[in-house]
Amino acid sequence: MTNQQNGRVERIANIRGSTSYRQAHLDPAFMGRVELRAVRLQLELLKPDLVMQDERVESTIVVFGGTRVVERAEAERRLELARARATAAPDDPAAQRGVRIAENVLKKAGYYDEARELARIVSSHCQIDGHCDYVVCTGGGPGIMEAANRGAYDAGAKSIGLNITLPFEQEPNSFITPELCFEFKYFAIRKMHFLMRAKAMVAFPGGFGTMDELFEALTLIQTKRMAPIPVVLFGRDYWDRLVNWELFVEEGTISPADLELISYAETADECWRHVEAFYRAAPGERLPRGQ
Repeated sequence: MTNQQNGRVERIANIRGSTSYRQAHLDPAFMGRVELRAVRLQLELLKPDLVMQDERVESTIVVFGGTRVVERAEAERRLELARARATAAPDDPAAQRGVRIAENVLKKAGYYDEARELARIVSSHCQIDGHCDYVVCTGGGPGIMEAANRGAYDAGAKSIGLNITLPFEQEPNSFITPELCFEFKYFAIRKMHFLMRAKAMVAFPGGFGTMDELFEALTLIQTKRMAPIPVVLFGRDYWDRLVNWELFVEEGTISPADLELISYAETADECWRHVEAFYRAAPGERLPRGQ
């Protein structure tokens, strides 16, 4: 091979190795540029929507709740560890508080079981002969979300997990249907997918994330930006201590009728009855409502 030919081979190799020569959609550095944010938002909205269509997901029931609400055995283990730390450091306020927190987490262990049972009931009723209505949809993480995905798994049914990229690693829970597990970069697009197909929202005791999604849904329903759906709060004692709903009315910041957007349940069966009753009273309701 001549020097001229060697030079050509080297030049072509340099061209092919340049990022500018990559097709745009195959270039991670290009797709990650700030200027491409609008395109990424569009793709993040489109991909899960198309996948759900392919998987014949017609509607969902969204289940939220705390990542720290765990099975009873795990809650008991954590309480035992907390008590051991407190015993070793009796003058440490943080260690003593850790015991109180662990005791409260243990009190909520029953919610894990109820979330699992609710998902099993819904999935058993609504996923028959390939018909995918009321598909359980969670944020894809641990705790209550795991319990809900697990309940659908128990029934041999599909369930959805809308995971989110966080600074700390959060693996999706293992009970999500693999073909319906998504990872999002943008919270805003993830929120849209939670509600685009939702026929009901069930909020178990949780923290900031649960409150965020709950108030987002209530605001959209209140302002009529989405059709009404049943919003069921699980565990009235928790919610009434956490949020003074009547104060909103007394302060004139919401109307008394807005409180009717919320119902309460203590068991999986009661929760499912609320959802069924809502749609018996609104037989013409058609979902999804993506606009």
